[in-house]
Amino acid sequence: MCSPQDFGMNSGRVRMVTRSRISGLRARPRGGREEAAPLRKGEESAEGEKSHHPVKRQRKAQSLNVAYEASDGEKGEGTKQLKAPSWEPQDWQQHLANIRTMRSGKDAPVDQLGVEHCYDPRAPPEVRRYQVLLSLMLSSQTKDQVTAGAMQRLRARGLTVDSILQTDDSTLGTLIYPVGFWRSKVKYIKQTSAILQQRYGGDIPASVAELLTLPGVGPKMAHLAMAVAWGTVSGIGTCGARSMGCWWALASRPACLSARAARPA
Repeated sequence: MCSPQDFGMNSGRVRMVTRSRISGLRARPRGGREEAAPLRKGEESAEGEKSHHPVKRQRKAQSLNVAYEASDGEKGEGTKQLKAPSWEPQDWQQHLANIRTMRSGKDAPVDQLGVEHCYDPRAPPEVRRYQVLLSLMLSSQTKDQVTAGAMQRLRARGLTVDSILQTDDSTLGTLIYPVGFWRSKVKYIKQTSAILQQRYGGDIPASVAELLTLPGVGPKMAHLAMAVAWGTVSGIGTCGARSMGCWWALASRPACLSARAARPA
């Protein structure tokens, strides 16, 4: 019989032989080929990251030339005159000169019947502003002569927020006819007048954003109302203080940057 010491030594040898055989099997794959040793856990994750994330190539830095526009009489390094756009409308300067010649007399209907002529100059300031807004609402898709006639009929009955709200739809339609889309404008005028009475005490808003919330008031009307009623240039509708979209009227007043003296206070 073997002693316990001999048995322990033999078992150790068996374990050593078994481990050597297993390592030998791993080192000698089938077919006699040699394979790379298996990767450890940390090496496997690093290898996976490399396979999923390819190496990014560094882009070459590109130089950007910046040119500054020199003001009148300014000279110095880094400043130069910027070139104008290469494309221009054909003969636009001649067309502009012709338009200015045509508009030199200022004899178009808008010159005598525009929105700045449609309100009552003797009325209180808030009433004048309301009349300016109303004339702009009526002027949409309507000739200046027709708008001025409708405003005269409304003013003859006392054109205020209260008077409009007390007028029935049929009578109001008769007074503003034949302006374009008069049925829709009757509804818009009534709705807008009610809002002005409830929220603004009978006056009109003093900003483009608030004016645009009123029924029947678009961006062009809002900018013109700001210019004529409040004396504030918020943008260019068509010609600053004009009630109609006469593009050729720009020749007489290119930007309409100042308010007329006849504007309501």
